[in-house]
Amino acid sequence: MEADAIERQGGSTRAVERALHLLESVARTPGGARLSDLARANDVPTSTALRLLRTLETAHYVRRDEGGTFHAGSGLLALAAALEELPLIQLAGPHLRALVEALGETASLGVLDEAGDALYLAQVQSPHAVRYASWRGRRVPGAISALGLALQGAPPPVVRRDAVEPGVTAVAAPVHGPSGAVVAALSVTGPSFRLDDAAVRAVSAALQREAAALAAALGAPVTTRPL
Repeated sequence: MEADAIERQGGSTRAVERALHLLESVARTPGGARLSDLARANDVPTSTALRLLRTLETAHYVRRDEGGTFHAGSGLLALAAALEELPLIQLAGPHLRALVEALGETASLGVLDEAGDALYLAQVQSPHAVRYASWRGRRVPGAISALGLALQGAPPPVVRRDAVEPGVTAVAAPVHGPSGAVVAALSVTGPSFRLDDAAVRAVSAALQREAAALAAALGAPVTTRPL
């Protein structure tokens, strides 16, 4: 490949990466995001951000209101709706709800991303006024979070206090797939003042039951483990 072709390919790759980062920023900003804020948050020139956002707007992944604020577009909303149909998310739903009903704390489903971090795919929030806020679609460090460590095969239950946020305790358990490998993890997260040692023991037992039940629904080999 000639040098100019390589250079063009590199520029195209950077443009795609920047566009995806801008799209993620728009999706994560409640009420929409201003062009200047998006450019600053993603460390790109305003002119470059505008050009990429116009391309995303043409494809209906973002939309601009009359004030110039960018919001999630119909294309992005359609993509989110399609992800709701993923078998893993659908199968995990009843188990997440069962955990919240039994424990009163936020329950989440996560998978390991390409960088080794934990990505929240689905979440059912605690009914308490003081609760772990929704992190669906967000990533947490795989090396320190309960969810990330469970996804990397740490034996259950994985308990982490103050690992991602101060005053927050998380407990996680891996979910195995048909081959026996870890394909996802379930976690329960809440304020540390509610999740004392006794509460963590109850959470651990419930998590391992629901993780085993979800694994069975996914076709994993049935194993007997002490709770």
